[in-house]
Amino acid sequence: MANKFKSSARLIPVDEAVGTVLAHDITEIRPGQFKGPAFKKGYIVREEDLEHLKRLGKENLYVLSIDPGELHEDDAAVMLAEALSGPGIVFDPRPAEGKIGLKAEFKGLLKVNEEALTDFNMVPNVTCSGRHNNTVVEKGDIVAGTRAIPLVIDRKDVEQAVGVAKSAGGVFCVKEFAKPETGLVVTGSEVYSGRIEDKFVPIIRKKLKYFECPLKEVVFCPDDKDKIEREIRKFVEIGLGMILVAGGMSVDPDDLSRSAIVDAGAQDVVYGSPVLPGAMFLYAHFGDTPVMGLPACLLYYRATVFDLMLPRVLAGEKITRRDLALMGHGGLCLNCEKCHYPVCPFGK
Repeated sequence: MANKFKSSARLIPVDEAVGTVLAHDITEIRPGQFKGPAFKKGYIVREEDLEHLKRLGKENLYVLSIDPGELHEDDAAVMLAEALSGPGIVFDPRPAEGKIGLKAEFKGLLKVNEEALTDFNMVPNVTCSGRHNNTVVEKGDIVAGTRAIPLVIDRKDVEQAVGVAKSAGGVFCVKEFAKPETGLVVTGSEVYSGRIEDKFVPIIRKKLKYFECPLKEVVFCPDDKDKIEREIRKFVEIGLGMILVAGGMSVDPDDLSRSAIVDAGAQDVVYGSPVLPGAMFLYAHFGDTPVMGLPACLLYYRATVFDLMLPRVLAGEKITRRDLALMGHGGLCLNCEKCHYPVCPFGK
């Protein structure tokens, strides 16, 4: 598509330049101190700049005229950032070199409307790049950046892009994490009897601690479906905000956790995921209380399906079969000799 850029450079006296846009960099040299651009291309000249420009020997300037149907890149960037930002997103309205970074207002789960982002980037002369959907972000983390590509952009392009983002309710948002009191049922007769030492509790406690979730109750059960079911029901009755059941999630005859969760009255049970490690993961809920069945892979891998699903559950999402199915793309851990999760492709 042809460039819609219409503005052209013209030479005017420096005293007439207030409010105009520089068409080129203006270099300043201070021997032994500084050499570089004192004013950059695209800068909007202010009254207080005139003496400085004259000291640099500029009696005339090449400036750009901005027609009523056009926008300076800085004004366009602010409009784009406002439209792209959903709940939990903040930004500094002062662009740097025409670009604005969107930031997380608080720690939470970054959600990206991928389809809307693609449609936004289909609009000529604007751009936005962001982090992956479902990324855990800290307060102040950069989650996206946007700008107009030309120095002066057709207003219609900006308005089209703004319309795409606003119709999606913002392309980026951050969901704050809940911090539910959590109950953990660890299954397995070998652990219950004391023949082997439990390894689940310290691993799960550490993962919950990152999200400031208190591990309120821990119980150990033998491979007895009725006893596992009873402990799950007890956690529901005392009002715990999240329930985890560790172990016993495979299809072996003595792995009974899945049927205990179902018989305890869990709703919308989804079992099995295309994430490796983590194929025998279970998600369900008791009303507003989520329950997750955790396979034994947690004991052997630093990053598993639980690391991918826990933030989403804490962000208030109810996981569906389709949610898990979509995770087949990027759901393969490479089992690197040194794990760098989450700075790796796993789960993205």
